[in-house]
Amino acid sequence: MSDTVQSPLLTFAFDPTATSPGTPIDTFGFADPGDTWGTQLRSVRTAATAFRREFVGTGTPQLVSTHDLVTLPYPTRFGLWRAAVSPMPFVAIRNRLIVVRWLESDGRRRTLLFEPSDVELDQNTPYFASLSAQVPAQLQRRVVKEHGNVLDHLGKLGIDPADVDYLVFDHLHTQDVRRWLGTVTPQPDLDPNTPCKAAFPNAVLLVQRDELRAMVDLHPLQRPWYQPETFLDLPPDAIRPLEGDTLLGPGVALLSTPGHTMGNQSLVLNTASGIWVSSENAIAAECLSPEHSRLPRLAAWSKRWQQEVVLNANTLENTAQQYNSLIKEKAVADRSIVDERFLQFFPSSELTGSWIAPGIRPTFTHRAIQHGQL
Repeated sequence: MSDTVQSPLLTFAFDPTATSPGTPIDTFGFADPGDTWGTQLRSVRTAATAFRREFVGTGTPQLVSTHDLVTLPYPTRFGLWRAAVSPMPFVAIRNRLIVVRWLESDGRRRTLLFEPSDVELDQNTPYFASLSAQVPAQLQRRVVKEHGNVLDHLGKLGIDPADVDYLVFDHLHTQDVRRWLGTVTPQPDLDPNTPCKAAFPNAVLLVQRDELRAMVDLHPLQRPWYQPETFLDLPPDAIRPLEGDTLLGPGVALLSTPGHTMGNQSLVLNTASGIWVSSENAIAAECLSPEHSRLPRLAAWSKRWQQEVVLNANTLENTAQQYNSLIKEKAVADRSIVDERFLQFFPSSELTGSWIAPGIRPTFTHRAIQHGQL
């Protein structure tokens, strides 16, 4: 038996009888359609205080470990939306995998991969494919640097791919998960004769239902950033839709943070150093504390326009909503134990210094989260 999210264009199947993982979180409630964006913003700040207190009480996971995947160019006008003035059209961002492991109350072990990007297949995203076609191969090799792949990183940790329970992305821009979850039919671009075998045979993709709804009938502003056709032949039981904020385990939660996309979500972790939040709503920790930034004109822009965060905005699906979501993340995260001016916000794609953007060097970078051990 399967349910579907569909439109005249695409249909994604999933199993409606499957039990949703974790426990719904109702601390933030649901936005009243009649509320103004300002009212919702105040509500988020108030609810965050209660959430932090409740979340810390759930405990901590056994392991949080981060691993570099790829550094690549990204348009400055997207990553530092409206704020940074630079003659350089691109900055460099580094995409990282987060591995999380915890024990359920009954002793079962769970493993979650956050942002397990298949770097090779993600390059087929229309926006990046178009950009790549305009850049000579020799230059591409200089500006795109792969640091490792998901399976190799897990191998070094000693984690069997069969032990992975959950794959999670903050949103599905660029993602192609066919090699991770397998397909029910052969894929002409991978193997025209045999269905794709799942690298993670026991894993399910946790995705907000709104993200699936968006992909079935993309708006022209959204279309360059998705590969929706790659989701058509996934096994129905490999997709697990979520409805809003969810506690997955001790010190592990997914919070709904829409705006960048309809179904954007953020990973929240309680660790020995306090609460961390990770998403791509911003590309640098200082984008949540721009008053302390040394990036060109970032602090001045923030002060002039009275904007306390700087968004990562490409599709501009709902700017006010994304702003409120980033404030939600800001209100939840603890301050860094390394530099208390900045929060423990870990961008899933973090701004990094590069020769392609002289003068655009982050004031502060986390580089990694390390908590616990296997």
